[in-house]
Amino acid sequence: MATPRLKETYLKEAVPALQKKFNYSSVMQVPKITKICINKGIGIAVTDKKLVDVGVEELTTITGQKAVSTKSKKAISNFKLRENMPIGARVTLRGDRMYEFLDRLMAVALPRVRDFKGVSDKGFDGQGNYTLGVKEQIIFPEISIDKIAKITGMDITIVTTAESDEESLELLKTLGMPFANQKK
Repeated sequence: MATPRLKETYLKEAVPALQKKFNYSSVMQVPKITKICINKGIGIAVTDKKLVDVGVEELTTITGQKAVSTKSKKAISNFKLRENMPIGARVTLRGDRMYEFLDRLMAVALPRVRDFKGVSDKGFDGQGNYTLGVKEQIIFPEISIDKIAKITGMDITIVTTAESDEESLELLKTLGMPFANQKK
């Protein structure tokens, strides 16, 4: 099996560039992406249980890895929510699948967003992880718009080994993440 294109970009371009910029003494200090977590909350699933199965199936189709349903931790009567009710879907990608998904997200899916001007650089959490929200699942070419009953969004979290947001931002920029206000 061939090495994912984005992994090669990381090894050949990102590692030397980041090592030079942040003066790392070893290649092992260069931050890398460890995993990508995709979470899809399906709030309306309280009334229709089949929507969770549809959400799991969509995430499985998009990522190429089996997604699992998430259950509520506590009961909230105002939302007609009971404990352990299925209310969402999630999947965690690592290794080559992670690089393949990130490559497809940046090269194919994000440019398909209506009026796309880049992703916000405000999604960092202080520990070098980046989260972005996608409003429509139909931006992914794997999803057929004819078979969609309801348009739902998802949260995509990119977990890195970076010590700071600045290092993580530079890592994602080097890999080609289209940030909105890039200064070149």
